[in-house]
Parts: sequence; C-alpha cells; structure tokens
Amino acid sequence: MAKNYFSSDFTLGIVGGGQLGKMLLQETRRLDIKTHTLDPSPVAPSRIGSHHFTQGALTDYDTVMAFGQACDVLTIEIENINTRALTHLAEAGKKVFPQPHLVELIQSKIRQKAFYEENQIPTAPFHTFPDGASLKAAFAEETFSLPAVWKIDRGGFDGRGVQVLRTAQDLENLPDGPALIEKLIPFERELAVVVARSAGGQMKAFPTVEMDFHPEAHLVEYVFSPGQTDPTISKRARELACAVAEKLNIVGVLAVELFVTPGGDLLINEVAPRVHNSGHLSIEGNYTSQFEQHLRAILDLPLGATDTVQPAVMVNLVGEPEHQGPVHYQGLEQVLAMPGTYVHLYGKAETRPFRKMGHITVLAPELSEARRKARQVKESVKVISL
Repeated sequence: MAKNYFSSDFTLGIVGGGQLGKMLLQETRRLDIKTHTLDPSPVAPSRIGSHHFTQGALTDYDTVMAFGQACDVLTIEIENINTRALTHLAEAGKKVFPQPHLVELIQSKIRQKAFYEENQIPTAPFHTFPDGASLKAAFAEETFSLPAVWKIDRGGFDGRGVQVLRTAQDLENLPDGPALIEKLIPFERELAVVVARSAGGQMKAFPTVEMDFHPEAHLVEYVFSPGQTDPTISKRARELACAVAEKLNIVGVLAVELFVTPGGDLLINEVAPRVHNSGHLSIEGNYTSQFEQHLRAILDLPLGATDTVQPAVMVNLVGEPEHQGPVHYQGLEQVLAMPGTYVHLYGKAETRPFRKMGHITVLAPELSEARRKARQVKESVKVISL
C-alpha cells in the first residue's frame, strides 16, 4: 500500500529555512503535507510556513541528528550542512534525499570537477591546488596561464568564492586554502536545465533556460524561458543534464548550469542538488513548478508535466550596492499594476548589497514582450534601505 503523505501524520523535514524552503513550503501547504524546518536564524523565511520550526545550526552534528529523528523523510534547501549526520540518519533507516554522499560531493568544487572528468562529462579544463603557495608556484612554472578563473573549494555561493584572474597581481590577493583554477571559457551564452529524478528512477527535465548575470556581483539578473538558443543546443543541454543526474543517481531536483562555446560545444559549469534560482520562473511559467516536482521526486510520486505555459522572464530582486538596513521596495506598486507580473518577496527584513531579497516573474504570449516588460520591472523596482 502506498504511503499516505497527505493530511496525515507523515512529516517531511527540510534542512534549511531560506527562501528556497519558503517556496517549497508553499507546495507542501497546498498538498497538506506536514513539515518540520531547521534553520539557524530566528527570522528565517520558512519559520511561518512550516508546521514546526527549530532554530539550530545546520552544520552541527547533534542538532541535525536530533532534528532528523522527528521526520519521516528529509531533504535540503542548502548545501552547507552536516552531511555526516544525514548519513547516519540514512543508515538508521530515515529516507534522505538528495543522498548525503551526493551533497558531500557537490560541497567541494574540486571533487565536483573530478567527478565530471572521471565520468567524461564535458567541463572547462582545470587544475587543483591544496593551498595558495602551490597555486602561485604552479603559475611561476607556467602550469596554467592567465586569464583564468579561481574558485574556492568549499563555501562559495552566489558569486562569492569566484574570481577572474587577469594579472599576476590578482594572485596575491586570493584567500589561502584549497582551490581550483579553471580555464576562462569565452562562452556565448550561459544556460541552465532543472531536471528531476524520482526514487523509482523516473526522470523529467524542464525546458532549457538562459541566464544573464550581473557583471559585478556574478549573480543572476534575468532568467529567460525559453532560452534564445538553437533548438538543437537546447535539446543537447537537456540530454546532458539528464545524463549527469543519471550518473549521480540523484533523487530530487538537480540544477545544471552550462556554458555554450562559440563553436556550439556545451560545458558543465556547476550543479546544485536542490531547487535553484534558475527554476523559479517555473512557478508560473510551467505546468509543474520545480518545487512541486522536487516533492514528487523525493516522495516517489509521478513526476509532473514540465511543458511551458507561456514564455517567462524572471527578474532577481537584490539589495542595491549602497544600502544596508531595514528593507524598502521602491517602485513595487508600479509593477503590481502591470498585467502578467508575479511578485515573490522572500521575507527578509534586512537588506544589504546584492542580497537576494525576492524575484518577479513576467509572463507574456511572446518572449520578446516578456523581455520588454522585464526591463521595465528592473528599471522600476529598487531594493533600498531608508
């Protein structure tokens, strides 16, 4: 007999209570699935939507172990967590998705790149270094040349821990510790594919989207669906994303970011074993959102249709560079008056430079119209502190 997840005592545990968890909880509420959320912040965005909220450190073994005991299935909305605790919970019989060893793999950019290399998954050429001294010595020996991209092994996210190196002087200011140097790829576009794989092995990919990044913060500014790329490349991107999910044997949603080179080659940049910024527009833009799809996957329910309802553009709302303090959304009323716009605020009372505070999705019958409206949205809304 199938497990009754709905309107029952079944409890889904979510490790992490940020905006991704908040949007996941909108789907659990709709399906009447009981939830328990863990986050270190007493004002975490997920504290209200969850049936139970526990304040505690995600990286503390005992905290995660105690939290997991009260849940039937566990999932995550952030990678910076104690995977040893999740492993022991899984060994004790708890279902944990994505699997802890995959989260541990993806926590390390060095291990992640090595996985691509071992499995013949196309990615940019790279070198790895245990510390800054060995990196500088390798440069002096011409093991690699500039320009190149430096990535910290662990802890980098939202553009942090990534730096383009153009001169020898740039090497002097890098943080010490394990890191990799990646060849700077002259890519034409950056694409993303969100793919879901269920516990029973069913797999579905969302349409390929295109991302446009902020040049200073290295954060996504816009996501376009469908991506304006050759249909053949778009199809190959989806196939490659599915191949990565299959190689990982992941259960849940996997977001795959890819570069398109001038010659039309596809290179994997990074992956995330969770719901992802590149998939937010699926809430309004696709028949099934990435958040509902993740629930379906980890509970081994039939995966939903991923077809596009209408062309969509997502606009990220981030804190203005010179503002820090209590948040004020300037110009939001103007956007709310525009048809086909959907505002998502993440529930963060304090803004700071380039902090993700929300997003707005724009739908239109044609992508060109959605792009035009998205530019209006970007010009109208500013996240400031008064």
